[in-house]
Amino acid sequence: MRAVLQRVLKAKVSVAGEVVGQIDQGILAFVCAMDNEEPDLEWWAKRLTHLRCFPDDRGRMHRSLIDVGGHLLLVSQFTLADDGRKGLRPSFSRASDPHLANQQLTQLADRCRSYLTRVETGRFGADMQVEMINNGPVTLVIDHV
Repeated sequence: MRAVLQRVLKAKVSVAGEVVGQIDQGILAFVCAMDNEEPDLEWWAKRLTHLRCFPDDRGRMHRSLIDVGGHLLLVSQFTLADDGRKGLRPSFSRASDPHLANQQLTQLADRCRSYLTRVETGRFGADMQVEMINNGPVTLVIDHV
């Protein structure tokens, strides 16, 4: 799996004008299942919910989503599978089979719900519009099989 995390003041994802997921302070996570492999979903859930990317009283990144009572918005994004090392046209051949990816992202959201009071998602495979107010800005990229 690969993920791009954005620390946000708020974020929402819409499909055809309908809001399907929305959070206030927290993390907007764009997530891609890759290589048809079975990721360590517990590792991912802990990483997303326990990652210390929120400032403490001294402005240092020492607080997690759990510490700040934040929310998580998970959005599937197969385009993160692009390698980008050759050619000018993106290749998404490393993206997992859509059925498998959908299952894994659903399971990841469920595992994250065991740590957080609010976990929202986009709609898998849909043409989504994502709005957010990045806080910091803080953007992190995580790769882990």
